[in-house]
Amino acid sequence: MKLFSNIFNHYWNPYVAIILAGVLSAIYFGLTGSVWAVTGEFTLLGGNILQLFGVDISGWTYFDLVHMKGTTFARPSGWIVWGMFIGALMMVLFSNNFKIRIPRQKRRLVQGLVGGIIAGFGARLALGCNLAAFFTGVPQFSFHSWIFIIGTGIGTLLGTKIVKTRWWKGKPTLLKGNANPSKNASRKIQPYVGAIITLAYAGLIIYFFLTGKNMLGIASLFGAFFGILIERGQICFTSAFRDLWISGRGVMAKAIIWGMAISSVLTLLVIIIYGMEPITQIVAPSTLVGGFLFGLGIVLASSCETGMMYRLMEGQILYLTVFAGNIIGATVLAYAWDHLGVYNLLVASGKPINLISAIGPAGAIIATLIMLGVCYLITVYWQKNYRFGVGFKKGEQKHVS
Repeated sequence: MKLFSNIFNHYWNPYVAIILAGVLSAIYFGLTGSVWAVTGEFTLLGGNILQLFGVDISGWTYFDLVHMKGTTFARPSGWIVWGMFIGALMMVLFSNNFKIRIPRQKRRLVQGLVGGIIAGFGARLALGCNLAAFFTGVPQFSFHSWIFIIGTGIGTLLGTKIVKTRWWKGKPTLLKGNANPSKNASRKIQPYVGAIITLAYAGLIIYFFLTGKNMLGIASLFGAFFGILIERGQICFTSAFRDLWISGRGVMAKAIIWGMAISSVLTLLVIIIYGMEPITQIVAPSTLVGGFLFGLGIVLASSCETGMMYRLMEGQILYLTVFAGNIIGATVLAYAWDHLGVYNLLVASGKPINLISAIGPAGAIIATLIMLGVCYLITVYWQKNYRFGVGFKKGEQKHVS
């Protein structure tokens, strides 16, 4: 019973969840040659929706770039996304945490949509989000990830300034007292529903493998694992940055850095042992601009893609608008890529840079670990010296008794 309580009634230490996610992402790369990512599929899903309404997207270059083929349920990238949703939902139900929640301030729905659009546009402009251009991009030794991280940091910093303004927050609303939700009779059936969904999804995974659709089986399996980890660890890259800028709290940021460090070592071993090519994206002005827009958008929306997914599965309606916004923003970028000249303006001058190719495997891992170490030390310093509502300490104040 204690083990059950620790697994389902308490959130996991973020270090444990994120390090496990880093290990799994390295294994997933070794098995499939692709990385844990979500917004690329959001773009493809947007294309599928346009096709459903009769829009001809055959001339949209960006859809060729992200390999538009089939429906979301016929793509491994699709089952990574849906697996994450399902994995998160299973854990929410097992822990009796599902409850429909509608924001009292209806403006939050609009803000979530707008933030989601900005984040989705920025992520696809940079050719990756908090996963492919950040958490799994760094372990691929793609230099564009570091540019993206800088842009995201600047964007989230500006976002925290905006969301603290009075015009953004609006008038405060009073909350009425509610009965203890744990006494709600409907919650007693949630673990049983979770068990049914788990069995059904396990059956689907088995079906994929038995019918020779191994890539779909692997993607759906790992997607569920990732969903479980982001929900149990409450993994949200928005909170990692926002907590630092607002309160100086660095737990999530430090956990993410540890996860990327371990994943980098394991990914390098996979690359060397199996002779695999790391996934490298271009370094261009679009990388910095996209990272900035992504960082700004996730703070305005109150969530990155991973945070949006588990919060939506908890029943928080706000994040349905964030999800819709992500798809809309990614699809708008796909149109703007060549139709509005975004590629020629921000992307065409760039080129792919991979640290392994540039300085060799040993140099790549040493440089990556040093840069991650510097990020960790900065986070520790920030957490030690920054105080909510005060800023950095000017030195020890003398107290007069």
